[in-house]
Amino acid sequence: MSTKLAPKKTQPPVRVAGKSAKVVEVVQSIAPDIDDDADDRQRGGVQSLGRAFGILEEVARNRDGIGLAELSKRVGLHNSTTFHLVKTMVSLGYIRQMKDKRYRVGRPLFALAASCLDEMEMVSLATPVLEELSRASGESAHFAVRMGDSVVVIARTTGPGAFQFADRVGVIRPAYCTALGKVILSALQAGQFERFLERTELKPMAPKSITDPEVLRRDIEQIRRSGVAFDDGEFDPEVRCVAVPVRDYTGQIAGAIGISGPVWRLSLQSLQGLTGVVQNAADRLSGEFGAPARVAVR
Repeated sequence: MSTKLAPKKTQPPVRVAGKSAKVVEVVQSIAPDIDDDADDRQRGGVQSLGRAFGILEEVARNRDGIGLAELSKRVGLHNSTTFHLVKTMVSLGYIRQMKDKRYRVGRPLFALAASCLDEMEMVSLATPVLEELSRASGESAHFAVRMGDSVVVIARTTGPGAFQFADRVGVIRPAYCTALGKVILSALQAGQFERFLERTELKPMAPKSITDPEVLRRDIEQIRRSGVAFDDGEFDPEVRCVAVPVRDYTGQIAGAIGISGPVWRLSLQSLQGLTGVVQNAADRLSGEFGAPARVAVR
């Protein structure tokens, strides 16, 4: 008596569109080979996992939230399928539903990401970007983050030319009179910035230091609009700097990257000409920090 072999079952394709499909492809590629004797629930679990990651990625890309119908369309799933997967992730806290029924990523996801992007990780990611920036600009490059009402340089490199000005790693500088610091201040909300002014004495660190709160307000507002900060000898009369924001996985400003050099070599015009080089470095580092593409290239 012969036994007819049933055709080997294949895993149905997961219908996820766009960039989210990459997540599904990875999940499927690492899934074990499921033969005809494998439990269908294992196969379904792999498929659901891929779909869930695709949904999570799409929700994360929409910072203002996304409705169920649009989300289903983006990931290529039926509304009911999307709803059940999202409902599970809402119950776990990784997605939250707003009052207007739109979905946004939840705080546990931010906590997970933050735990992977500590200061040491920032330094390891920033250093090669700074090295390339120094080569491209010929000047010292720095990456700084906020420390209270000041900024601290946590990574730096020097350029190939002579007379390099480079703050040592760990040095703390006032935020109001450095290009790196003014980028950090530009990330503050209006009320936060006003409280900063109330508790901070704008001491003259150099003849060109900004000591008038109204002048600093106008400068910070201009930086918010342009995304570029300059230091025209405001901390050290012999040094000029330019800096731009670096953003993290939430799209918020995580730090500032910039270059500095002697005033006799770096005129304001030459600094403006190097802004694009610095911005390219910021885009690259923002991408390393997980910033959405549309934010990283802002």
